[in-house]
Order: sequence, then C-alpha cells, then structure tokens
Amino acid sequence: MITQATIQQILNRIDIIDVVGSFVKLKKRGTNYLGLCPFHNEKSPSFTVSPNKEIYKCFGCGKSGNTISFIMEHEKYSYVEALKWLANRYNIEVEETEVSAEVRAQQQVADSLYILNSFAQQYFSKVLLEDEEGQAVGLSYLKERGFTESIIRKFQIGYCKESRNAFVTEALGKQYNRELLVKSGLAAVRNEELVDNYRGRIIFPVHNTTGKVIGFGARIIKKNDKAPKYINTPENEIYIKSRILYGMYFARQVIDKFDECLLVEGYTDVTSLHQAGIENVVASGGTSLTTDQIRLVRKYTNNLTIIYDGDAAGVKAALRGLDMALEEGLNVKLVLIPDKEDPDSYVNKVGTDAFRQFVADNKKDFILFQLEVALKDAGSDSQKKAAVVNQIAETLSRINKTEDFTRQQDYIRQCAELLKIEETGFTNLVNKFIRERVNKMESKSQQDMPPFPDDGMPPPMESVEITDEGFQLLLKDELQERAVVRALIEFGLKPWDEGHKVADHIFDELAEEDLFDNKELLEVVNTYKLWYDAGLEPTARNFFYHENQTLSTVVVSLLEFPYELSLKWKDKFQLPVVSREETFREEVISTLGYLKLRKIKRMMEENQRDLGLQHSPEEQITLLQTHQALKQMERELLKNLGTVIVR
Repeated sequence: MITQATIQQILNRIDIIDVVGSFVKLKKRGTNYLGLCPFHNEKSPSFTVSPNKEIYKCFGCGKSGNTISFIMEHEKYSYVEALKWLANRYNIEVEETEVSAEVRAQQQVADSLYILNSFAQQYFSKVLLEDEEGQAVGLSYLKERGFTESIIRKFQIGYCKESRNAFVTEALGKQYNRELLVKSGLAAVRNEELVDNYRGRIIFPVHNTTGKVIGFGARIIKKNDKAPKYINTPENEIYIKSRILYGMYFARQVIDKFDECLLVEGYTDVTSLHQAGIENVVASGGTSLTTDQIRLVRKYTNNLTIIYDGDAAGVKAALRGLDMALEEGLNVKLVLIPDKEDPDSYVNKVGTDAFRQFVADNKKDFILFQLEVALKDAGSDSQKKAAVVNQIAETLSRINKTEDFTRQQDYIRQCAELLKIEETGFTNLVNKFIRERVNKMESKSQQDMPPFPDDGMPPPMESVEITDEGFQLLLKDELQERAVVRALIEFGLKPWDEGHKVADHIFDELAEEDLFDNKELLEVVNTYKLWYDAGLEPTARNFFYHENQTLSTVVVSLLEFPYELSLKWKDKFQLPVVSREETFREEVISTLGYLKLRKIKRMMEENQRDLGLQHSPEEQITLLQTHQALKQMERELLKNLGTVIVR
C-alpha cells in the first residue's frame, strides 16, 4: 500500500488543469475551462473543468469527478495505479508500507526488468532506423510489407543484428546484469557464452496498459525451416502471457470510445490495421483466450469481435476459450477473413473502408456459428449430434449473469430450432449444467475457505473495484437533502453566531431528526461530523480525494457547476452581483427549512391516511389534533421561509 505521506504529497501537487489538459485541449471560459469531452463524441464542447473546485463535469454525457477519478476513468486505472501515474508525473517518490523481504525482492527484480526492457527497446529501434544492417535488412523488409516509418515509431518496432552478441556486448557495457539478460529472454547461454537470443529478427515490443515495455516478440525474416517463426519473452515477474493482449496500450482509449474490441492473432495484423486507421484492435498471439485477457477487454467494452483467418485452423483458433468470454458477460461476434487472407494482407488488399464494411457485414454470432460448424461436422451421425446438443447446452449455461437472462433465453430458442429439438427439454438441459457448475463452485469454495487465524477474527475481505453503477446517484425527492449537505461542505466553517460556526448550527438542527433518506448523503454528513468533532476543518477537497470513491463521487455531484455568472454583469454593466458567499446564512436557513418542511408534509400524509381508517372517537380526536399541530408547524416554517402556498 502507498503510504499516507506519499498520498498527501501527491494531493498537494495535483493541478487538475495540468493533468486534464494533457488529454483534452482546454480553453479558458470565465473562471473555468472548456473542452471537447474525452468520454463521448461531441462537436460542441460541454466538458467543463473548475480549477477552484478541482473537479470536472461533462454536461453532455454526465461524467464528473476529480483529478484522480479522471485518470482512473480515462486510462482505466485502479486507484493505486492512478496515484502512481500522478506521482511519476510530478517526480514524487512513492513510499509503500513495509512488505516482506520476498515481496521486496520481487519488486526490485520487476523494476530492473522494466529498466532493461526499456534500454533494449531503444537499442533495437535505433539499430533498425540508423544502423546500416538494420536499414538494409530490417527496415527494407518492413517497408516491403507496407509499414510506414510513423507506424514503426509508434509501436517502437526494432531490429536485432545477426552478429552473435552485438546487443549483449552493448548491455554488459552499460552494466546490465547477466542473470537479468537471460531472465528477460534478451540473451541466452550457448556453450557457457552469453549470446543474443533474437539475432536477425524484427523486434516487436510488448507494452502493458501503462505503456511500459514488458517483453518482446521477435519475428524471423530469412527462411529457416529449423528456426521458429517467432521467439517470445519467457514468463517472468512482469511478463505473464495469459494477462497480455498485444497493442492494448495503443488501442484502449479507442476501444472505449467505439465500445468494441477487435481481436486478431498476430503483431503484424495489429500494426497493419492501426496504420489503416482501425485502432480498436489487439492481438492474442494466436493462443486461446484466457480469463485475464477477457477481463482486460471488459475493462473497456463488453463487445468483442474476433477477426481470424477463414481456414480450418483459423476457425478452430477463433472458437478456443470463448466459453469463458460468455461467463464474463461479453457479447462475442466472429468474422472470418476470406480467400486464405489474414487481417494484415486483407486490409492492404481492399483498403480501410472496404475492410470496415466487410467486418460490419460479416459478423457472425459466436454461439450460433459454433453450432453451425458442429452440426456440419456431425452430419447425420446421431451420436455426434447428441454430443453437439450437450456441448451447446453447456456453452449456454455459462451465460450466468442476471442481466443476460433474456439473451440466454433467446439463444435457447434459436439453438433449439437449429437442433430441431423441443425447447422445454433443451432448457432443462441448460439448467442441469448450470446446477452442476453452481454445485462445483460451492464445493470448491468450501475447500478453499481459509481457516480463521488464532486470534479468532475472520480474514479481511478482498477489496473490490467500484463499478460505474455504484457511482450513479439518486434524485428522487432528494433536492432538499442535497442542498443541506452542499451548504454544510461549502459554508460549514464560516461563523454563524458568537462561538459557533455554520456546521454547529446545522448539526444542532439535524440532531435526533430522521431527515435523510439517501444513505450516501447521510454518510457524507456523518463523515464531516466525525472530522469536525475531532478538531479538524473539513473542506470539499478532503472529500474529493477521499479513498472511499463513493463518498468522493457524491460530493463531486453536489458541487457541480451547471452555470457560471458572467463577469460582464459586474465589470461591463456595473451591476451589483450578490454571491452565495454573501448570502450563505439565508441559504442555510432556507435549505434546513425546506428539509424540515418535507418531513412535516410526509407526517401529514401519513396522518391523513390514518384518518381514513376505522378508529375510536378518542383516537379520531387525537389524529385531528395531530393534523392541526402539523398544519401549524407547516405555517410557521413557510412564514419563516417567506413562502406562500395558494390552496
């Protein structure tokens, strides 16, 4: 965990205009800044940033937050990753709480591998673009394949010379560790000698989602029947193949923008499509999709379109691992490239527009395509057809999210028609597989459950990421509640009367009153009071950068700024402008009054309903007296608020 001292140092250095402005072109408009929203397509700017409040708000799509939440949303980072990104931007050394010697050693190895890989990438790129052999062999090969220098530089593609140890000599000369050179896959030991592992190959750096180089894919150029076409980095502390999708660093924002991820097999497929302007594309490396890769896609979109070769091997590769994609709730489509082409060659053959159109016109539903292929293979063999029925039922049982129930039922209907079997029986079979999976998971969960520690306390719960649904707020009948909490945050530290502040007055008025329906707003009030009673002076900033993202989001939503008073009223027209800072007392009295008025009106409605029921004469009199008392309280409140209700 990052220490509180480091977090505070980061928060002290944060400049929201500086950070957001590095992603969005901002123009000053009054006291705020305006730009085109990075979270949705718009032609007229509605994305507003307030340097005073340190928050942003898009009045088009509704996205809002602070500097940290902007980085989390824009880059799809976790809270800790966003903090580290900001620390790196402001040259702040990140201190973390004490960890075990083993974990510290792993972190040191990981850091060293990042540094080594960065050096190697720069070396290989320089050889490709500036060295005589690199230009004659590597660069000429890439240009023959149609790659431009700009795309080569974008993906940081390089070349390793054919010399036995050109890179190793350079690395050792820079004092890089021999063991790390082997661990990284950049070097190999041959006859007790350290030699280059990627000799005579084009080098494709593999980046993680923050842009750091974590490994390499080295492609052979010359024909050699004995040598593998690709040599990839062996797994180590930072390169874990099952968690990597090539090109995700360059594609992630475009995937988010278009709400679709295109998946291809190889490095050149990705680079060719990017060069053609189709940038929401990543590669799996031709292996089966893993759960971690699927979850990486799901961070940016629920729509996955797989584009593979149309031959038998391509079809087989496309179908591998996709049951897991269904379990994770992805909407999976399949596009098969025709005429023994691959995405790289096909986009070069037909051009960008035709390729896009081909993908749009030829998307096949994964489940129905899988069924068609299986039925074709089964032919008239009844045993094979029975196996297909079981296979498809098992696949459909993996669609297990509540929100996907309707989609699952639709699939059951369509598949039953294609299989020419009774829908009810097929539904029962799918449910059987669901029950089996649930029972298996429950059994495994009980086996894996850790015992309580010796102190008798249960183990700590794992942290979970807060989803976008967790951030969406209210607005049923909560305007009064929101107004009171906003006044507390903005004016709580201002003087109310001798010896008291606004916060004291608000807490006195709210004491022992059940006035809040919204639990998040009540938590904001309670958190403020906790800090205030402890002698602290809470401000909006304390909430904006609170580690509880729900609290932060609630307060940001309270302090949004749909309107800004034009300076012309005061400067040009010489008209008096009364600010909320000057009228805060009236606002506090008004908001508390309306909140109490809402409570009284609810009590009157409940009392009125009771009057409509059967009661004894004594009870009836009590209810009438209660109504009169509430009515009097309502009149007093309205008189104090200066409000008149016409009956």
